[in-house]
Amino acid sequence: LISLNRGLKEMKPDFFKIGNKVKLARVEKDLTQTQLAEAVGVTRQTIGLIEAGRYNPTLKLCLLIARALGKTLDQLFWVEEGKDEKENDR
Repeated sequence: LISLNRGLKEMKPDFFKIGNKVKLARVEKDLTQTQLAEAVGVTRQTIGLIEAGRYNPTLKLCLLIARALGKTLDQLFWVEEGKDEKENDR
C-alpha cells in the first residue's frame, strides 16, 4: 500500500508549474486576474488558486482559460515529468 501511494504521488501533475504557465500567459495578454476570471465565468479567487497551484480546474475551465489567453491546452496545462518548463514550451 505504501508503494502504491508513492506511485500515485509521482503521477500527480505539478500544479504549481501549470499555474505559473497560466499566470505568465495572463500577464503576456496584459490581463488582471479579475479580467480573466470575468472572461471565463469564475471568481478572481479561483484564478488566483489556479496560478498558485492550489486548484485543479475542470477540463471545461481549462479550455475556457486557454481560449481566453490565446493558447492551446498543451501550452498551458501539459507538464512532462523530468522536463523543465522551457523544454515543454517547444
